[in-house]
Amino acid sequence: MADSVNPSHALFDSFVQAQTCKETQQNFIELCRHLKVEPRDYKHFYSKLKDRLNYWKAKDLWQKIDKRAAHPDYEQGQACHQNKCLVLGAGPCGLRTAIELALLGTQVAVLDKRVSFSRNNVLHLWPYTIRDLLNLGAKKFYGRFCSGSIHHISIRQLQLILLKVALILGVEVHTGVTFEGLLEPSGSTGWRAQVSPGSHRAAAFEFDVFISAGGGRYVPDGFKIKELRGKLAIGITANFVNRRTKQEAQVQEISGVARIYNQKFFQALHSEIGVDLENIVYYKDDTHYFVMTAKKGSLLKKGVIKQDFPDVNQLLAPANVNQKALEEYAYDAADFSTDHMLPDLEFARDHAGRPDVAMFDFTCMHRAENASLVKERKGKRLLIALVGDSLVEPFWPLGTGIARGFLAAFDTAWMVRNWGKGGLPLELLAERESMYQLLSQTTPENISKNYASYSINPSTRYPNISMSSIKPTQVKHTVLDGLLKSLLLLHANGSAESLRRLEDLLSWCQKNTAGYKHVKVKDLSESWRSGMALCALIHNFRPELINLSSLDEYNITRNNKLAFDLMEREFGITPVMRASEMITCEKIDQLSMVVYLTQIRNALTEKDTPAGNEGLFLEACITLKSIFNNPVVPVSSSEVGGSELCYFCNKHLYVLERGSAEGKFFHRSCFNCYQCGSTLRQGGYAFLSDMGRFYCELHSAAEEEERDEGHIGSQV
Repeated sequence: MADSVNPSHALFDSFVQAQTCKETQQNFIELCRHLKVEPRDYKHFYSKLKDRLNYWKAKDLWQKIDKRAAHPDYEQGQACHQNKCLVLGAGPCGLRTAIELALLGTQVAVLDKRVSFSRNNVLHLWPYTIRDLLNLGAKKFYGRFCSGSIHHISIRQLQLILLKVALILGVEVHTGVTFEGLLEPSGSTGWRAQVSPGSHRAAAFEFDVFISAGGGRYVPDGFKIKELRGKLAIGITANFVNRRTKQEAQVQEISGVARIYNQKFFQALHSEIGVDLENIVYYKDDTHYFVMTAKKGSLLKKGVIKQDFPDVNQLLAPANVNQKALEEYAYDAADFSTDHMLPDLEFARDHAGRPDVAMFDFTCMHRAENASLVKERKGKRLLIALVGDSLVEPFWPLGTGIARGFLAAFDTAWMVRNWGKGGLPLELLAERESMYQLLSQTTPENISKNYASYSINPSTRYPNISMSSIKPTQVKHTVLDGLLKSLLLLHANGSAESLRRLEDLLSWCQKNTAGYKHVKVKDLSESWRSGMALCALIHNFRPELINLSSLDEYNITRNNKLAFDLMEREFGITPVMRASEMITCEKIDQLSMVVYLTQIRNALTEKDTPAGNEGLFLEACITLKSIFNNPVVPVSSSEVGGSELCYFCNKHLYVLERGSAEGKFFHRSCFNCYQCGSTLRQGGYAFLSDMGRFYCELHSAAEEEERDEGHIGSQV
């Protein structure tokens, strides 16, 4: 071939055609050396590479990348040109995020402890993801991408496509490097990563944005992860060698068949070979890929699971699984479901050279309470965000993983853009959480169909999105040491004024409880546990309301209930917690007590609604309480005396324990799935308005299946 005469053309062809991570990186390094372009010169790398590689086979790729880079969102690569980002994890979502950040002008480094891309499992693609990948040049790197009616791709091939695009855009990708943790700023040094090997140059990389895309293996400090557990669902994935013969090509894929829609097939499967499934999917890609949900009874009967245990972790522990029996079970299911049309079924091999078949728990999924936060140490701020499985573990049979993963990657890039443009931390975090609320409710049907207009701007993807559904007072933000430092962030009156307000409140409490038996107020938290101090305050001002001689200092619940009830009945001050929580909680929340005691002082000293500095102080306390302990509902000083009933249990609802969704207010402890009772979170539920019921992701689909007569196949 004439093109092969030019070494740079041959090197580019080798890079494009590379089928392993190692080969891709090596060919890229050789290409850069030959063209004398330095990837570390990230600001100019792509333009130099394009100028020096005048090759007709590359021009179509350059045109696609140039078209994407020309979008106004990126501001010609200047939006984040002063920012540096470390991405943990070279999975599809980590690499997709890295590409967007590079287009914004960010210096990006990606770390992954793996040295190879070996995951054969196949991902279902929504229409927008297909369009997105085509626009990045996926066909150039993988000619069979979404040919005909094929709407899926193996994880390995998707990683290779995204790795090549990321490298072209100047992203540094370091494989074989283990992330050990974040290193806080020291002296003139900013935020860094502790890595292994410690001598790797990634250890010296300083950054102000950190994206965790490493799955459940690493979730940074400050994020709370919720476990969503439903009815037992045991998943099996299996990959078989695809020899790409004519006979194999004729076998029809199974895009998703569930028992409810084809009972005859599943009954035959069970009666003829003893395999009892809820659903099965088959995709033909680099491998013949099957994913199925198996019933526990048949797995026990077939000897796949050795012994029954009520605990799912024990049930599916490696020691309790017969691997050979599992392989036979998956083989039989695959062979039967394809009507024995796949010749010579042979398991593909995983990264360790073992048959690529696995069994795991579909029942339990994890999702983060919030998508992002900001840390500040020694004057240096760090924006931290989660994407991919670190943010939300997908329920595989629903086929939502990569589609929602990419949406979250775009949402995160939009947040980083605002960060780079000097956006206020609380505002950009609140906006990110507003987007996160929508993520688990997205489907191919309810996102925008105008795929050509998609960008990192959420308004191009989510119809009728409210970017301010979560308020700044509802999000977790820069965490500083101590209450007083936090108050300083919200006070316009300076630190001396803030400190004086707290000291005045404590002094007032001590003065008006002095001399009372079993009462010694030393602080604004633990001194109030027994309830005796609250009762003493009331008695000091309104002795006719309470008989102190009847109280027992050890009857904590009764004492607090008496005080709470009196303050609510006589002064309209809603309790900040239940009386029983004063004995059960490990630590009395100081912010809650400051809010409560400030209102009590105003009421007992006959002050009207606080004004001026006093009002600012109370508002700041309430705001802080909302930020750190109640990220669901904003609480203003006008709401503190309010009273409502819980939507679920119809019992009294205290403001500072209140949550809301779909216009309903409730105890956060009552926000559970109607079907399985698992705890829900904002953005992690489905609401069926005609029934007034909330469901987890796992059971919302099942409920809709029962209601809809149309076939909605399970997809991967």
